[in-house]
Amino acid sequence: MSKRNIVHIEIPAQDSGKSGKFYEDLFGWKITTLPEMNYTMWDPAAQPGGGFSDIGPETAPGDVLIYVDSEDIEADLKRVEELGGKTVTLKTEIPGMGWFGVFKDLAGNKLALYTSRDPDF
Repeated sequence: MSKRNIVHIEIPAQDSGKSGKFYEDLFGWKITTLPEMNYTMWDPAAQPGGGFSDIGPETAPGDVLIYVDSEDIEADLKRVEELGGKTVTLKTEIPGMGWFGVFKDLAGNKLALYTSRDPDF
């Protein structure tokens, strides 16, 4: 079984460039923009790192999304359903990086599962 560590955190942002600058100035986090993915990542020098998700119809301010390590996203999402939770996003590829799936727990909180393409991650 995987360690079930938190491996990534997404913070909603109206403007990821401004948010990146804010956190870089506040905490000294390294900010990396991935234009090919329209995504900005932050690295606090110790894990977990994260990124900025766009505020929109599916993501409101305060909807921080935590990604938990998973060896088998499909099996975990099946277990979510068995336990009374709800799958929001089926296993989806992040090109060149890995896969993710999103679910809601019993209280409606959204969390994500992540499997890295790099087995040493």
